[in-house]
Amino acid sequence: MTPVARFEIILLLLAMIVVLEVLARKLQLPRAAALIVGGIGLAMIPESPNIELDPELVLILFLPPLLMSSAWFTAWRDFRADIRIIMQLAVGAVAFTTLVVGVVTHLVQPALPWGACFALGAIVSPPDAVAAKAVLQKLPLPQRIIALLEGESLVNDASGLVLFRLAVGATLTGAFSTTYAVFQFSWLALGGVVFGVAAAYASIFVIKRIADADLTVVWGFLTAWISYIAAEKLGVSGVLSTVACGMVMGWHQHELLSALTRTRSTAVWGVAVFLLESLIFILIGLSLRGILTRLGGLESVLRLLPAMMAIVAAVIVARFVWIFPTTYIPRALFSALRARDPYPPLSVPFIMSWAGIRGVVSLAAALSLPEAFPGRDLILAVTFAVILVTVLLQGATLAPLVRLLSGVGLKSLTASKLSEAEARARIAAAQLAAVEKESLNSDGSHRHPRLMEQYSYRVRASVRFSEETEALTSHRADHFAAVLAAVSAGRKELLRMHREDLIHDSVLHAIEQELDLEEITVKRFV
Repeated sequence: MTPVARFEIILLLLAMIVVLEVLARKLQLPRAAALIVGGIGLAMIPESPNIELDPELVLILFLPPLLMSSAWFTAWRDFRADIRIIMQLAVGAVAFTTLVVGVVTHLVQPALPWGACFALGAIVSPPDAVAAKAVLQKLPLPQRIIALLEGESLVNDASGLVLFRLAVGATLTGAFSTTYAVFQFSWLALGGVVFGVAAAYASIFVIKRIADADLTVVWGFLTAWISYIAAEKLGVSGVLSTVACGMVMGWHQHELLSALTRTRSTAVWGVAVFLLESLIFILIGLSLRGILTRLGGLESVLRLLPAMMAIVAAVIVARFVWIFPTTYIPRALFSALRARDPYPPLSVPFIMSWAGIRGVVSLAAALSLPEAFPGRDLILAVTFAVILVTVLLQGATLAPLVRLLSGVGLKSLTASKLSEAEARARIAAAQLAAVEKESLNSDGSHRHPRLMEQYSYRVRASVRFSEETEALTSHRADHFAAVLAAVSAGRKELLRMHREDLIHDSVLHAIEQELDLEEITVKRFV
């Protein structure tokens, strides 16, 4: 395939992403499911190109920026407060699932060596950060559950990949050492975190001296890849390095980046992450043809279907078997833990168990197996089946399940913190105090009476809304609808003046940016 042909395929995939995204929104389907189905449909067309995924390229190209983006917006305090539960999921659940899947695989495929069985378990054990983020977006879940699931997905790829390397090594060499396994895991994990933190502070040092929004955005992408690739070259976990780097930089971004840089960076990263996530899911669907070819066609897959479904069921059930006991037994055993973190309703571990979506990391790990690895084709087929079932079945039913269970305890888990309306009321009061200090003359008069009037009104309005949120919601919607109408009218007048050559392009862009920012702000409340 020529470079031009490859570029044309990329353009075709981008066009498909647009079409499938629009269809998913109109039909209210999870975008991940729609994209995978679209990729499968394209793969089934006889004359469509046969796309082979390079596992190393997939991991290096897609994983670092997506991990960086997720880690950047991770709430560090929430992550630290629930580190016990996150590690139970990211290490404990991954190890337990690896064990269960390994045993079930050996039962349904006795000819497969134990090492290969556990390699498959390690491949499909970690829920995927990309898939989790794509599925969790816009779900009406309490913030703590989202923080736990996203925190788990950021860390568990590292533990799954470590177990995968150990299982592959044991299969190929016929030897396994528990001491070496523990040492290897500790070195990869701790080394990755330390290197990631160091990379973050080195990046902050550079950003402070760039002082340019566009260069800062570019450097942010470079930081994601540097922290991942350099860590892998040093023999530590690139996943944990990138996650640690992203969390540190996200913590410091508020004082590190200017408003313009932050706004521009958010816009650029939003588009880039959307494209990368979409390409991942559509490429997963496209990989079906290669898997069917390796297995000898659809008939061979149908013969393996009972064994494959048994392993898929083991993947799903193992997460339930791990999460329910680890949710309630530690609280039952330790009263101090129970007092600090009471028993959650049954809906919480059920939702968290059902949210174990697998994705690109599992597929890339399976594809990276050596050609001569025992049961490689079966492992590839099972991995694809696990991804397909978890994305299409669990991902598509997660939102209805959350809505169904929203009345049985989910809402009670919301952290007892200030609401957005209450926070805005406090911010308005602080702003009024600052304006009053700058405005007040020695004789009691004000140098800026108009500002005092504006900020006093903001305080009264925000306090009233925080106290009467439900009663004033419709009034607020009408208010912001009027503001949007004003913005729309201003935009039309601006474009009219530009078309009639009354203003220069520089004036158009400057005023248009102000209108855009105002519209973006207002639409958050409509």
